[in-house]
Amino acid sequence: MSARQNSSPLTHQVTLTVLTLAAFALAIVVGFGFYAAAQSDETSLERQKIFIADGLKDQIAAVQREQESVTVWDDSVTNVRAGNQAWIEENLSTWMYTYYGHNRVYILDAANHAIHAMREGKVVDASTFGEDAPGLQPTIEKLRHMLAEPPKADATGQSPKMVAQDLVSLQGKPAILSVMPLVPSSDRVTQAPGTEYLHVSAEFINDTVIGKIAAKYLVKGARLVPLSQPVGGAAVPLVDSRGVILGYIGWDEERPGITLVRKMAPALAVALLVAGGVLLFLLRRLRRASAELQTSQDEAQYLAFHDTLTGLPNRALFEDRLRRTLLFAAQDETRVALLYLDLDRFKHVNDTLGHPAGDELVRQTAARLRHTIREIDTVARLGGDEFAIILLDVRDIRSAEDIADRLQQKLCEPFKLIDDQVFVSASIGIALSWGSETDADDLLRKADIALYEAKKNGRGRYQVFAGDMDDLLLRKRKVEAELRKALDGGGGIKLAYQPVFAADGRRILGAEALIRWGHEVHGALPAAQFIAIAEERGLIGELGKWALTEACAFAARTHLPWIAVNISPLQLRDTGFAEQVASILAETGLDPARLQLETTEGVLLEHDETIGTVIEALRETGVRMVLDDFGTGYSSLSYLRRQAIDKLKIDRSFVRLLDEDDSACAIVRALIELALALKVEVTAEGVETDGQKALLVGMGCHQFQGYLMSPPLEPGQLLALPGLSTGTPARSVANA
Repeated sequence: MSARQNSSPLTHQVTLTVLTLAAFALAIVVGFGFYAAAQSDETSLERQKIFIADGLKDQIAAVQREQESVTVWDDSVTNVRAGNQAWIEENLSTWMYTYYGHNRVYILDAANHAIHAMREGKVVDASTFGEDAPGLQPTIEKLRHMLAEPPKADATGQSPKMVAQDLVSLQGKPAILSVMPLVPSSDRVTQAPGTEYLHVSAEFINDTVIGKIAAKYLVKGARLVPLSQPVGGAAVPLVDSRGVILGYIGWDEERPGITLVRKMAPALAVALLVAGGVLLFLLRRLRRASAELQTSQDEAQYLAFHDTLTGLPNRALFEDRLRRTLLFAAQDETRVALLYLDLDRFKHVNDTLGHPAGDELVRQTAARLRHTIREIDTVARLGGDEFAIILLDVRDIRSAEDIADRLQQKLCEPFKLIDDQVFVSASIGIALSWGSETDADDLLRKADIALYEAKKNGRGRYQVFAGDMDDLLLRKRKVEAELRKALDGGGGIKLAYQPVFAADGRRILGAEALIRWGHEVHGALPAAQFIAIAEERGLIGELGKWALTEACAFAARTHLPWIAVNISPLQLRDTGFAEQVASILAETGLDPARLQLETTEGVLLEHDETIGTVIEALRETGVRMVLDDFGTGYSSLSYLRRQAIDKLKIDRSFVRLLDEDDSACAIVRALIELALALKVEVTAEGVETDGQKALLVGMGCHQFQGYLMSPPLEPGQLLALPGLSTGTPARSVANA
């Protein structure tokens, strides 16, 4: 009895001690857990603030780049001086809203008076500038001061950009403001200091802009928070140059620590009611949960910066590494080479073998690139079949070219895709950093331009960026823009018609439509030049449709037996081209037998089922197919027989030598005999002398085209020739 009484206090004491120790241990664990959660949340919040702040800086820089694309331009200076409101609206105001999302644009004269105003894509009265002037004036005055006293050039001799930027409040809404002078892009236009017009552009910091920043850094719930609403810790202030807060960018704070605590709460409640063994179990579970959370975060971070298909760095990580690499290279005074790589015929592999084969091709390409470059270099997949490679410590451009050679040789080896063996090649653009001021975006742009030149010049090759590529690209883009304007009704494009005569030199068998462009500045541009640009820039379909419609409409009003229209091989690759031709014939009322379509013989070498199908569909409608400039390419008899061509045109380069070169005579005779053997018509181009014509007649050619009979004529001049006029259309005499 005494023993039991004495043991009770001891048991109670031990139990109390154990419970106290357990409670103390649990309190330490709980306290540490909440502390770790708070620290994790704080670190996460600071990182999110940095992301949002960096994203805002990038957006401000983007507004400047977008504005610079129209302010440094001869046409901007001349058209604004001339008060060309239509041009200003199309190129300096509504264009900035349509393509870049700039909400407000004002054009100011040298006295800071508004001569043009645009809001939300609509031109408004210039007097509306007065509503925004109080918020815009300080930045405008800042730029005027810079123009009056230009900052000195830096150590490299480059003058700083003339631009003034700030965050402003317009009608209670925060906006990115950028002010630039309109300056010439060449010496052809002069501008006296102090007479500059200003381009004022503002982009509201709205949910769309903030959404771009949030999407880039995977921030959820990002939104604009006005000053009237309370803000929490997950917010970055929008501060102008005077330190005035215009609003906030807020978001849903990512709180990994609190999330973890919430998951643990049930387990902690159970731990208060069970013994030490359960506590140890919960602690082990906590460690497992923490490990799973860390693994999840690591996976999320990996997926955010790596390509899931190849495991290579994605565009976000690549751009970050490129900026860091350029920074370190500037400090170490070394050079960096950037290679832009694009697989040739990748679309063909996808279309013929399927997307799984295309994915496998990308994976194998990534592996070959990784094994070919050094460990210190970086290879990234930018999307699709595009890759980028950063080469560190490059001595000169030759070193970069050597690596490009090795990459191309490696990629020329056959790929094993599922059950097929595939051969591909790669086009590579190369750009080399030039000093401590090298900008990552500019280096990317130059490598991209070099890649474009490589693909344009034949694919399967590399191209080093050269300074004149920028000028060439700008000129092509300018011609493209002017060509689009001309096709939209701007004028300048027209057709001339060169008749094709019979052997008697009097009877007109038909005529060829030749496109002409009388440029308002450069005069008559060579057709080959602007047609090539149209093919490069995707305008050839629209240009070809215009020419075909115009020629068919003209022929339908005349007694011409037939009209011939040149078409691009790119049009024959369009599966809907035959339907388009049929629609134009129906619309204009021209008999299909009176239409001949001329294309180069190079299309016969393309093993393209689409081209064969389109040609067959055209011939079934009655349209006749003609091979232009025959003899200058690489056609074979099998191709000619397979495609069932209706007519061959002997190139003028052979006809020109008939009077003086026996070999030319032999070639032309062989071509005519070939045409007769294939039972197709033959026309000689470029006939300029009676001797040439006589030789051709003797060889069996009975259709002639050239300056001996007639140069290309205006429609009215052609109709004035004997036997031609408008009225009832002529019957087809294509076989005459």
